[in-house]
Amino acid sequence: MNALFIQAPSQTELRTIEPPKAASGEVLLRVRMVGLCGSDLNTFRGKNPMVSFPRIPGHEIAGTIVESGDGVPEKLARGMNVTLSPYTNCGACPACKRGRFNACRFNETLGVQRDGALTEFITVPWGKLKVSPSLSLRELSMVEPLTVGFHAVARGRVTEDDVVAVLGCGTIGMGAIAGSAHRRALTIAVDMDDAKLALASRAGASHTINTRSASLHDELQKLTGGDGPDVVIEAIGTPGTFRAAVEEVAFTGRVVYIGYAKEPVSYETKLFVQKELDILGSRNAMPDDFVSVIEMLERKTFPVEELISRVVPLEQAGDALRAWDENPLIFTKILVEVAR
Repeated sequence: MNALFIQAPSQTELRTIEPPKAASGEVLLRVRMVGLCGSDLNTFRGKNPMVSFPRIPGHEIAGTIVESGDGVPEKLARGMNVTLSPYTNCGACPACKRGRFNACRFNETLGVQRDGALTEFITVPWGKLKVSPSLSLRELSMVEPLTVGFHAVARGRVTEDDVVAVLGCGTIGMGAIAGSAHRRALTIAVDMDDAKLALASRAGASHTINTRSASLHDELQKLTGGDGPDVVIEAIGTPGTFRAAVEEVAFTGRVVYIGYAKEPVSYETKLFVQKELDILGSRNAMPDDFVSVIEMLERKTFPVEELISRVVPLEQAGDALRAWDENPLIFTKILVEVAR
């Protein structure tokens, strides 16, 4: 079977490898659709510290069950389309003992610490599968990235009484916008691209701010009566936006970081104390986040098709990564159609 490998930074190769076989408790999936995400791009750029080369990327998956090993429930039938949670957890580290399996110290995400889904077949434990008969393959491949934003909203303890500012309208940011709107919070989307901001409005944003043409501080002050947002979710990953989250959030507010800043960040630390802030990291997603996203997508209100920038076959996935690397601002979501 064919698989796309990132051999080294900026180098991809389509190779033939042996197909896997389902062991006890596993299902064999024919991979149908895979979304490329920021971690895949950073792997291509050689800037993902959790990746060793060569690596098969990809963890945003829509697939079809081909066969099952022993011990798999009969309800997971051959021919069923599914998505999955791409994480592992050890069950014994401090995070797992607290029930926060998404932050397992020894987690291995598909396509990051272990080979991923940009190949024709993969095997996965049946308990990782998520099923929705009414979702299309494109919608199924969008579930996992949207859960990351939903989880950030959960980490921020967002309620309908909050004003929430989401910095960044990529796929993860769109998930946070939709998740915040799902909780009926007044949601403000922030980006530098009018097209992405228009899409954010359709995803549930009540207001938008284009920081290319307006002052983030001034606009947030206008929209919050001078208080600042109750919650700021950072989904970009730059030193400037990391600082802005702390500077703009309200006193006793919550700041949630999803992205990684690619360099050290300097803060005016008095703001942490004077505002008595809650500073929260957000990693991956929990099972409840998958349930919430699937329920949202089943209502057909989220603009999935408009979020997709390009669909390419597996043979062109390397070229798609290269194009994204060269022009990151023009893409929101690239999907790889591995099999029709």
